[in-house]
Amino acid sequence: MRHVISVLMQNEVGALTRLTCLFSTRGYNIESLNVAPTDDPLISRLTVVTTGSDAAIDQITKQMSKQIDVVDMIDMTLGDHFERELALIKLRVPADTNDAVAAFCQTRDARVLDDTCAAFTVEFAGSTAEVDALVAELQQRADVLALVRSGSLGISRGARVLAGEMTPAVAERQQATTDR
Repeated sequence: MRHVISVLMQNEVGALTRLTCLFSTRGYNIESLNVAPTDDPLISRLTVVTTGSDAAIDQITKQMSKQIDVVDMIDMTLGDHFERELALIKLRVPADTNDAVAAFCQTRDARVLDDTCAAFTVEFAGSTAEVDALVAELQQRADVLALVRSGSLGISRGARVLAGEMTPAVAERQQATTDR
């Protein structure tokens, strides 16, 4: 089964290496990996996509949560969540179909960044399946010269956030609400 795991971790040298080594030492592949600082420069959010049995993923997440750098984590696939991926696609478009490709992109909510025939560049955000479908359709209309994908990013639906995502003021207000 495919899992999207979101981890808040301290933004420290070597923290990412320690977490990703948990996967390689157990023989699990990482399909995609995204990491960037949050609004708190001391905390980064890591989104990792991997496949494995529920038991194997449970074992990895337990090992990850024991890491000193990990602030909080959640397997997004166990709950309701949003998941998106960004793709940049550079195409060689025949001159006579340039307008048709641009119109096609517009119908798919893809943004044309550069519309020259030699380097027609498109930006698209959607689910992994939507990105796959758009790329397949574009390959029928033009030559794909380059494809850059971010990999999946995920965030839970509703008010649920990871503990380290809340600013102290928000956490204090939420605690006051639950104490009532």
